[in-house]
Amino acid sequence: MPPRSSTALRLWNSRGFLYFNPGYLRPFSLVPSIASTAIAPHFSSSPRRRLNCPQSLLSRCWSPHSLPRSTFAPFSAAAVTMGSIERITEHLEKPELDDRSYRVIRLANKLEALLVHDPETDKASASVNVNVGNFSDADDMPGMAHAVEHLLFMGTKKFPKENAYNQYLASHSGSSNAYTAATETNYFFEVSATADSGDGKPNGQSLTNGATNGSANGSTDDSTDGSTNGTTNGTTNGADALAESDTSEPSSPLYGALDRFAQFFVSPLFLESTLDRELRAVDSENKKNLQSDLWRLMQLNKSLSNPGHPYHHFSTGNLKTLKEDPQQRGLEVRSEFIKFYEKHYSANRMRLCVLGRESLDELEKWVEELFSEVENKDLPQNRWDDAQPWRDEDLGIQIFAKPVMDTRSLDIYFPFLDEETLYEYQPSRYISHLIGHEGPGSILAYIKAKGWANGLSAGVMPICPGSAAFTISIRLTKEGLQQYREVAKVVFQYIAMLKEREPQQWVFDEMKNLAEVEFRFKQKSPASRFTSRLSSVMQKPLPREWLLSGSLLRKFDPDLIKEALSYLQPDNFRLIIVSQEYPGDWDSKEKWYGTEYKVGKIPQDFMADIRKALTTTPETRLSELHMPHKNEFVPTRLSVEKKEVSEPAKTPKLIRHDDHVRLWFKKDDRFWVPKGTVHITLRNPLAWATPANLVKSKLYCELVKDALVEYSYDAELAGLDYHLSASVFGLDVSVGGYNDKMAVLLEKVFTSMRDLAVDPNRFHIIKERLSRGYRNAEYQQPFYQVGDYTRYLTSEKTWINEQYAAELEHIEPGDIANFFPQLLSQNHIEVLAHGNLYKEDALKMTDVVENILHSRPLPQSQWHVRRNIIIPPGSNYVYERTLRDPANINHCIEYYVYVGSITDDVLRAKLLLFAQMTDEPAFDQLRSKEQLGYVVWSGARYSATTIGYRVIIQSERTAEYLESRIDNFLIQTGETLNNMSDKDFEGHKRSVINKRLEKLKNLSSETSRFWSHIGSEYFDFLQNESDAANVRALTKADIVDFYKRLIDPRSPTRGKLSIYLNAQGGAQPKVEGKDQQSRLVSLLGKQLESAGFAVDTSRLGSVFESAGLSGSNTDQILAVLKEFLHSEMSLSEQQTAPVLEQARQNIGLHVKQLGIETADQDSKPVTDGVVKSKTDRKVTYITNVPEFKARMVMSAGPIAVTDISEFEDFDAKL
Repeated sequence: MPPRSSTALRLWNSRGFLYFNPGYLRPFSLVPSIASTAIAPHFSSSPRRRLNCPQSLLSRCWSPHSLPRSTFAPFSAAAVTMGSIERITEHLEKPELDDRSYRVIRLANKLEALLVHDPETDKASASVNVNVGNFSDADDMPGMAHAVEHLLFMGTKKFPKENAYNQYLASHSGSSNAYTAATETNYFFEVSATADSGDGKPNGQSLTNGATNGSANGSTDDSTDGSTNGTTNGTTNGADALAESDTSEPSSPLYGALDRFAQFFVSPLFLESTLDRELRAVDSENKKNLQSDLWRLMQLNKSLSNPGHPYHHFSTGNLKTLKEDPQQRGLEVRSEFIKFYEKHYSANRMRLCVLGRESLDELEKWVEELFSEVENKDLPQNRWDDAQPWRDEDLGIQIFAKPVMDTRSLDIYFPFLDEETLYEYQPSRYISHLIGHEGPGSILAYIKAKGWANGLSAGVMPICPGSAAFTISIRLTKEGLQQYREVAKVVFQYIAMLKEREPQQWVFDEMKNLAEVEFRFKQKSPASRFTSRLSSVMQKPLPREWLLSGSLLRKFDPDLIKEALSYLQPDNFRLIIVSQEYPGDWDSKEKWYGTEYKVGKIPQDFMADIRKALTTTPETRLSELHMPHKNEFVPTRLSVEKKEVSEPAKTPKLIRHDDHVRLWFKKDDRFWVPKGTVHITLRNPLAWATPANLVKSKLYCELVKDALVEYSYDAELAGLDYHLSASVFGLDVSVGGYNDKMAVLLEKVFTSMRDLAVDPNRFHIIKERLSRGYRNAEYQQPFYQVGDYTRYLTSEKTWINEQYAAELEHIEPGDIANFFPQLLSQNHIEVLAHGNLYKEDALKMTDVVENILHSRPLPQSQWHVRRNIIIPPGSNYVYERTLRDPANINHCIEYYVYVGSITDDVLRAKLLLFAQMTDEPAFDQLRSKEQLGYVVWSGARYSATTIGYRVIIQSERTAEYLESRIDNFLIQTGETLNNMSDKDFEGHKRSVINKRLEKLKNLSSETSRFWSHIGSEYFDFLQNESDAANVRALTKADIVDFYKRLIDPRSPTRGKLSIYLNAQGGAQPKVEGKDQQSRLVSLLGKQLESAGFAVDTSRLGSVFESAGLSGSNTDQILAVLKEFLHSEMSLSEQQTAPVLEQARQNIGLHVKQLGIETADQDSKPVTDGVVKSKTDRKVTYITNVPEFKARMVMSAGPIAVTDISEFEDFDAKL
């Protein structure tokens, strides 16, 4: 389904190409705030630091530019023609443990496909990547490619129902998505790999094909991010979907999905009835990003580029660019989208990747059958060789940009060598590795020591075939902002050093070795992520044998590295200086996002300093700048003792359990990679005792990490990293990656924790960074923020950012120096050691921690106990906050319904099933049909001790209005449940079971599962299996009863809490008189046509004009419509009744978004803080949170569901 689509960004850092999709909402994480890491949202220099943004997805891939087959390097495997299919190769370089089979084919229509046979996968998937993106938009209609991507989901000639595709996926535990980038559009889906359910039962054994993955996993308040991922892909009417199936087609869900998917590229309908809705979805997506600095600064750079190059384009599009402006020019917008599709979509521009359990021959047969219909127009590769993104006048300039958030950065952009055909050499990786290094002798080490910077990243940014940019981004401190010229001079001095020295073979060999190790032990990723990435990689001119291994470095060419370095010149760059403070006299506004900026030529004296820096010699250059030393963390012991087991162990064992330590251990018996993870919690309630203590704990962690940067960077480059953070338990430490030198890093981390010397200069820099993080959290998108407040209100002991910020002001270096020894002096140590480790390794590393800390045991009676508030039956609470950002136009609601205890297995199963059943309907109704906003999510919410059901919407509509629509949806859900067929109900059950029993994909996923259950303190390692069993036993009557008691807004036993985040501005523009009437008539006319009635809309308009209904209420409008149906259309009472009911719903849903006003909308009678909702339930507004919590009953704390002594195995030979 297209709503989760978005435009995309790409960046190369020192470790490889990063694909970043900043608006990608499938699935999105509802993170509490960036303040938890105190890192501003800029590209990072360190692999362990990630952008906290919506659903940001980061994964390695290649830039999507195709070249003709003739450009592919010859390989030993010759192409073989089989009938109308050309088999290119089956011999792909693949990781050591890869058990898949591969085949690359080309159909007669020149569509190229990668077929993947995976005998063990439980998810099948496919992706089509089309070599067209927003660079191909018409100059006067930006966003066309993005809009077409949305519209392809809305029905095809063979499957004309607008949601036929998603209904089919839903009925087979599937999901779908798409994204639009500069030169590619990528579509992908996944479904169950077989017609069997996850528990091995085929169709007919109590469970039939069901729904898609969705909210089955719910979310957890006490996880690192505050809540886990949920998707909006869910279940629709399975019977309708199955009815569309051809009974003669293969039983594999993959075949049916491919059949429907292929039609996107054969005969899409561009349904008129969906056009306005999808354009509004694009508009809502754009509005979601308007206050995002990531999007704003990206577009500013583009808008100040060459207008003759498509890099200059506004990529997302909005209602004005895609509908209003074209219509004013006399264009028929639907025709324009069809023309775009017909002009740019061609089989020879498409790359297909299909993954399934079926044999390669079977997959080949299906692909030929279903995709040979795609028309080949023999279109050339999209190239823009006649222009460059930046002209001479666009270089040698400095741009001062004012961000929304309080961030400071210096970004340097160099037009750069096009590396598209240099896949064997990739010279930019050598350069970015050195410029982006964080160890001794690096740029960052020097400017950080001077107090000027907190981070640096460097790498190539592919733009399009023929064009690229090398970027250096530096996160500045307050002093660094004042000294940005000095910072730039240091960068150019380092570049001078690189140019002066011959490229070093040992540096390349080290990088090459690390890339080979990483590829050799690469593990599987989720099915749709794999196919989406590979279909994009296929657009590269790589030899097809290298599709999986394109990240490998193969040849060292010092001359090519020198050529690449020659682009880093004083006459070939531009600067962007980002700050809310400097210079203060911004005099321009960017067109699309409104970013304030000031641009001018780099002053002559500054440019002279840069030229001088670039000509420094070893004698005149800063002595602190030098090449990095050899990386001592490169793994050398990569052996894995593989022992076959009948079934992998499902739980870790306790190999030590005493008053001081609880050590959980499992040697990997499933994935067989030379990697491991050690998670350690130093339990001490002092860390979470007060907001001030938590802030001190965070500052302490940041200071330790700051002190370790130069040491730990080499480890990160070598695939071994660590994490340190404060949590509800105390301090959390983890070390993970290649196990060869894991113990060395672990010892260094704990030694640094013990021996930290608080440097006042670094303290104040980190304190200021954390302070900005707390402030910036309040400028995040509202749906990011709302979970913080739900957690604050439903947890016994949790605080919010403003409370942390207030305490931060009063903390000084001496406070940290006095505080952290108390954290380390007494604690309980909880450890999980998992992976390619032996029992002796786990015990020794635990001994290392004890010997370093010499801490006293913390009695269990002093452990912090987490508890949650029980929302009382019959309650209807609302908590309101006004959002801080005055320019934000979006409101947000989290509508939370309390369900019960997290330990009630049957109740938890009912919630999972109900969440699954309402997932797609909620999205379809509230997002697609009612167009309330781009962000709509529903699902289970897991807290530490309780569970509930929630709906989150971000919208230009008020939170109170959103609540009324959620109420209405949930009321209608009761009728849906009552009318649901047994087949559909069993299908929903199957979908949840599939999700709960989904196979683990890699070692880290199993580690995360174990640690999650240990951290929950319930130790319910088999929860997924028990959930599946409990769901299997549920009946429809069980869910109806569950709904009536706990979910139905009219239920007297339901407890509900809503969080309203209210925007300061963004009122809907009012539409005057005749325009209102015209829109209303259009709305009603479309409804009648969709119901199968031919209607004369001009006559309908005349009737309403005669009635003079301006400002009338809904009943008056319906009375006129009823008279029209009787007198003008001769419909009976029986025929008009359902039409009028649907019209009543449409008026309530759509009039405000169309700018139509009726006398009965959005009224809010208030009396003494209590209002009556449409469900006649009193609303209690929470104005004093401590008092509210004091009145509430608390849940019991966590208690192990299984006596943990049952996990003890002290004498095991492991």
